[in-house]
Amino acid sequence: MSFRKNHVAALVALLVISSAPEVAYAKTPAPTQAQIDAAKAAEAVKAKAASAAQSKLNSATQTLRQLTSIADAAAAKYKKAQADLIIATKQANTAAAHYALAQASVNQANKTIGRMAQNAYIMGGGFTDLESVLHASGPQDLMDRLSTLNSLGANNSAALARFKAASIVAQAAKVEADRTKAAQAVATDKVAATKKAADESKAIQQKEVDRLRSVQNQLAKELASARNVRITLEQQRQLALLEEASAAKAAVTPGQYRVWGGTFKGRSTIRSTDSIRAAAVAFASKQVLAHKPYVWGAQGPNSFDCSGLVYAAYKAAGLGYPNWSRLNAALYFVDTQRVPLSQLIPGDLLFYSYDGSVQNIHHITIYAGNGKMWEANSTKTGLKFSDIYSIKGLMPSGGRV
Repeated sequence: MSFRKNHVAALVALLVISSAPEVAYAKTPAPTQAQIDAAKAAEAVKAKAASAAQSKLNSATQTLRQLTSIADAAAAKYKKAQADLIIATKQANTAAAHYALAQASVNQANKTIGRMAQNAYIMGGGFTDLESVLHASGPQDLMDRLSTLNSLGANNSAALARFKAASIVAQAAKVEADRTKAAQAVATDKVAATKKAADESKAIQQKEVDRLRSVQNQLAKELASARNVRITLEQQRQLALLEEASAAKAAVTPGQYRVWGGTFKGRSTIRSTDSIRAAAVAFASKQVLAHKPYVWGAQGPNSFDCSGLVYAAYKAAGLGYPNWSRLNAALYFVDTQRVPLSQLIPGDLLFYSYDGSVQNIHHITIYAGNGKMWEANSTKTGLKFSDIYSIKGLMPSGGRV
C-alpha cells in the first residue's frame, strides 16, 4: 500500500509545472586518440630529459664520492701530521733542555778548575807544592798530600772532559730535534694545503650535485605530471567508450524503457543546484569514509541502506519534505530528470535493475565523477566508494535531482 501511495504521489508530482530554470551541463570529457598520443609524446620528452638528468646526477654523485674519499684521506693525513708535529716539538724541547743541563755542567766544571788554577797562581810556585811544604807534618805526610792533590786535579780534568763530551752530544741531539721539528712543520703545512684543496674540490662538487639533484627533482615532478595527464586522458577515453557502449547496449535491451507498460521519461525539471549537489556528494562521501554500516531501511545518522543514503544526503544538502522524501530506488528513478550516462555530473543518481525494467530497479547510488560512485552496498560490504560498473544492471540513464 505504501509503495502504491508513493507511486501515485510521484505521478501526480509530474503534472506540477515547476518554475525552476533548465540548466545546461557539459558532457563527460571524451579525449580523442590524437590527444592521448600528444600526451604520450609529451610524457616521452619529459622521460628522456629526466633520464638524462638522472645520468648526469649519477655521474656527479660518483665524482663526489671519489672527492669525498680523497678529502677524508687528506684529513686523516693532516691529523697524523699534526700529531707527529706535536711529538717532534716535544722531542726538540726535551733535547734543548738536555743541552742546557749539559752546558751548565761544563760551565760549572770550568769555574771550579779555574778557581783552583787561580789559587795556585796567587800562592805562587804551584798550589800543590806550596801547600805540601807548609802544612805537611813529615816526609810521609808530604807524600800523601801531594798524591791526593794530584788525584783531585786529574779527576777534575776527567770530569770536565766528560761534561764537554755530554755537551757536544746534547748539542747534536738538539740540532737534530730542531731539524726534525722544522721538517715536520713543513710537511704539516703541505698536508694542510692538500687537505684544503681537497675540501674545496669536494665543496664545489657538492654544489654541482645539489644543483643537478634539484634539476632532476623538478624534471621528475614534470614527468609525473605529464604521466598523470596521459593516464587521465586514457582513463577518460576508456570511460567514455565504455559508457557509450553500455548506453548503446542498454538502449536496445528489451523492456529497458518499460515503466509499468508506459514510456515514462522522468521529470522535465530539476530541484537541485550545483551547491546542493556538491553538498550531497560531500555528505555521502563522509558517511562512506566513516565506514558506517549498511542496515536495511536505515537513513542515518549511524547506518544507511541505498535509498536511505540518497535521502539523507540530499536532506542534509537542503532538500526536505515536501520537495524531497524517502522513496524506494524505483520511485527515485520516476521522480528525477533523465540524464544520459555520458552527461553525468557529480550528485546525479544511478540505478540498477535486475532485468532493465524500472519496476525491477533494486539499487541506487550517488555519482561521484570519473566513473565512480558513493553507495550503501550491502550488509556484507557496507558503505563504499566504487566503480559505476561494479554492479550489474546499470540503467542507461541516471537521474538528476
